Amino acid sequence: MKKVLFSFTVALATSLGITDCHAQNKFIINADQGKEMISKHIYGHFSEHLGRCIYGGYWVGEDSPIPNTRGIRNDVVQALRDIRIPNLRWPGGCFADEYHWKDGIGPRNLRPKMVNTHWGGVVEDNSFGTHEFLDLCEQLDCEPYICGNVGSGTVEEMSKWVEYITFDGESPMSNLRKQNGREKPWKVKFWGVGNENWGCGGNMTASFYADQYRRYATYCRNYGENRLYKIAGGPNAGDYNWMETLMKSAAGQMQAVSLHYYTVPKDWSDKGSATRFDEAEYFQTIQKTLLMDELLTRHSSIMDNYDPAKKVALAPDEWGTWYNVEPETNPGFLYQQNTMRDAIVAAINLNIFNAHCDRVKIANIAQTINVLQAVILTEGERMVLTPTYWVYRLYKAHHDATLLPLHLTSGKYELNDKSMSAINVSASMDASGKVHISLVNIDPHKTQNIEGELRGVAPKSVSGEILTSSKLDDYNSFERPNTVGIKKFTGAKLNKSGISVALPPLSVVMLEIE
Repeated sequence: MKKVLFSFTVALATSLGITDCHAQNKFIINADQGKEMISKHIYGHFSEHLGRCIYGGYWVGEDSPIPNTRGIRNDVVQALRDIRIPNLRWPGGCFADEYHWKDGIGPRNLRPKMVNTHWGGVVEDNSFGTHEFLDLCEQLDCEPYICGNVGSGTVEEMSKWVEYITFDGESPMSNLRKQNGREKPWKVKFWGVGNENWGCGGNMTASFYADQYRRYATYCRNYGENRLYKIAGGPNAGDYNWMETLMKSAAGQMQAVSLHYYTVPKDWSDKGSATRFDEAEYFQTIQKTLLMDELLTRHSSIMDNYDPAKKVALAPDEWGTWYNVEPETNPGFLYQQNTMRDAIVAAINLNIFNAHCDRVKIANIAQTINVLQAVILTEGERMVLTPTYWVYRLYKAHHDATLLPLHLTSGKYELNDKSMSAINVSASMDASGKVHISLVNIDPHKTQNIEGELRGVAPKSVSGEILTSSKLDDYNSFERPNTVGIKKFTGAKLNKSGISVALPPLSVVMLEIE
């Protein structure tokens, strides 16, 4: 991860919102015209060796009194299985480009220790390495997404890591894996070739990295039936030159290119508090997160010039809110609380990714546990699920469903002579024919009444769930873990033309129509 300063403008795509302050809130869904699938991998997660994400988050060791399976916390695994986490990116982040994988295999008491220079200067003992991570992914029933070391590593090192993990024949790396207790290889699909190589991953120029990418990717082999989905280290926010250079030079050797963009309410010298903010800061946070739509649109346009068939995916594999750390915590651990504001940010971004699913095939929120916009917080044996977690619980309905074209007319949420669309919407149809509509009311004060026209279906029933709270800064703590959660929603009614919905202030609603 890298700190980014970016001046922004807000631009929402037509599929997400058209604002007219005098118009009635209305959406039209063409349920018989869906073509693109929303990949479940848009709902991926990211876990770096940073702060208490790995150690104390996932990993407690076999001897811990905290219930675990081979050292991995049972409660965390169950919570992530409940939201059907589709993929997990590891070991970084900036840490990836100083990580040497051979330090994290073999007997744990013999693994060398290192200093985590990026995140807090703490000692990394390498007790959680390749075998532990892939065991975690098997327990989660999710796809591993491994990010390889380009910044301080070598082509040989990365090539041998792929071989160690995926080769089933006779070779030094395959034999080494067997010596370390794993007879059969793992299947690993997603493989990142470097991370933020414009910054902490080597401070490279775009053209230099493009050459390095082609070199490293050449030696990331496909062994047996395993096929790598190679992901290039893409641009920082609005660095369109990076995207242009990479697509021009290396598009033929990649399956995806990453994009990193963090929502920072204020600026990087003072990012603002996670829990102590006023409505003006909330408004600015939403403005900045809406920039994701513009970034995806403009980067996709560049990609279209070199890849009109859309064979190369765009992967926002680091996104989310970034605030000042919680008081009296290690500044290098990036530990922050998570409020109803973060839930709104998550829902908006996931709706945006859905709308761009013709190009966006994988995305990863930063980060899963105890770091940045986490879905889980832990403290010793205790665990709490954040408001962002509950958004992911609601949005399971969109996994591998067909995106439905929609047109939205929305009134405004206004503050201090500024305005934005009050409502944000996405819709999909699952394999059984059920329609799911995710609606976000950004306005923290007003109920938004909205009429929906459903074309191409004959709805018989509607049900729903809602995530909301009375205050912008409400959050779940270890003392009060259930302040923000999901409840049954009864504010939607079928009518002759479709559906009427009363969206409470500051809410995320998922409707199911049969």
